Amino acid sequence: MKYLHTMVRVTNVEDSLRFYCEGLGLEEVRRNENEKGRYTLIFLRAPGDAGGEVELTYNWDPEEYTGGRNFGHLAYRTQDIYKLCQHLSDMGITINRPPRDGHMAFVRSPDGISVELIQDGSLPPQEPWLSMANSGKW
Repeated sequence: MKYLHTMVRVTNVEDSLRFYCEGLGLEEVRRNENEKGRYTLIFLRAPGDAGGEVELTYNWDPEEYTGGRNFGHLAYRTQDIYKLCQHLSDMGITINRPPRDGHMAFVRSPDGISVELIQDGSLPPQEPWLSMANSGKW
């Protein structure tokens, strides 16, 4: 058995790629446009990670997706959780659960998918994260 990917439905390819690639630093590894099925599949992964891909599924015909948290969340390990959260915040992305403990944070994709960020090792708590309250659901 080998883990292959997690599929996440998205409503806007550009917004999603901005979040996952520019924000989280994932890289697109392949794309499949299916005219007959009227969908696009975009596979992403973290640099240097040979597995654990995220499949963004974009259905060309508009559809409403509700309950984005019903599958759980995606999780990524990072070398500097404070730097990543600051980068995401600078992009206008809300840090729903700040890394107050220097170990874990949560953000959401443009489609409401919860993404957990986990520090590789541990960092001492620091401001402004230490005093920052939770925002919304995560």
